[in-house]
Amino acid sequence: MILAAQTGHGFLSPTGVEIAFLLVGLVTLGAALVTVTTRQLVHAALWLVVALGGLAVEYLLLTAEFIAWVQVLIYVGSVVVLLLFGLMLTKAPIGRSPDADSGNRPVAVAVALAAAAALVWVVLDAFRTTWIDLDGPAQGSTRVSGEILFRHWVLPFEALSVLLLAALVGAIVLSRKKNGEEG
Repeated sequence: MILAAQTGHGFLSPTGVEIAFLLVGLVTLGAALVTVTTRQLVHAALWLVVALGGLAVEYLLLTAEFIAWVQVLIYVGSVVVLLLFGLMLTKAPIGRSPDADSGNRPVAVAVALAAAAALVWVVLDAFRTTWIDLDGPAQGSTRVSGEILFRHWVLPFEALSVLLLAALVGAIVLSRKKNGEEG
């Protein structure tokens, strides 16, 4: 009896953090599904906020606070605001949009499932023999994340900033009125 209490929790006795991780993951998955299946663009953008916020909570539960705040500030704060800004400037339809559905839903589902299966297979294959060093610094810490970002990912990070700037300029150019056009 004492031995069972000292062994800790197992697969069949999850901790509160593991239960919270699962519940937040299910809510995030539901929000992501609603994001891609809704026919209203503004609702899709708002459900995207819920899905990206759920990912930030998952990072917090994994004790990667820096990555969680980056998720909130960059994705939830900037990308979704830019998306909504672009929707408003380009005068996209606010309500239901009949032209938002091309009728290729079965093909899209098949491609999405194939892509998800390929992604799972690649990730499992890539990390099959990888072991996490629990004695070193936490992988989500600011120091480790900063070293990796500025050593290996500077060019993609800057390319993303140029892409976001181009999207903003493109939305402004598309929203400008031509001479003699009323709107």
